[in-house]
Amino acid sequence: MAGAASKSGPMVLGVDPGSRLCGYGVIDAAGRYVASGTIKMTADSPLHMRLGELYTGLASVIDEFSPSEASVEKVFFAKSVRAALSLGHARGVALLALEQRGVSVFEYSPLEIKKAVTGYGKAAKSQVQAMVRQILGLDFEPSPDGADALAMAICHRGRADFIRSVREAS
Repeated sequence: MAGAASKSGPMVLGVDPGSRLCGYGVIDAAGRYVASGTIKMTADSPLHMRLGELYTGLASVIDEFSPSEASVEKVFFAKSVRAALSLGHARGVALLALEQRGVSVFEYSPLEIKKAVTGYGKAAKSQVQAMVRQILGLDFEPSPDGADALAMAICHRGRADFIRSVREAS
């Protein structure tokens, strides 16, 4: 059933936020593919309007699939100051949408995500996409943003039990 958590654990949502495109990927507790896609904001709209579109689109994804946990990439660099600011705004909107819907957020660096999916922290984007397809047994090519988001979900799913144990022990 779409939107319900598996009996063996929570649905995991990977989110790859951007100010024009936001990738999302959902896997179940057993690590099986549920959904992926790209939320596309209106390219020529002002930033505040695109952020509103991002919030609405991501809220819709969260409401449809009811994930308990989400994986979001930590920001570590951007092409320019302007790009970094726009990405920061988009990340903030994504984090807000997740928080307002009670989804636990986990953040991973790009190196951690690539290493979890490919075994190599400096893997090329094409290698990550190929491994996402292989790990999830997909017979189709997810969108590049969707594949990145699925990689984030896979990374978290692989670390979730350990993280939960540490949180419960604290």
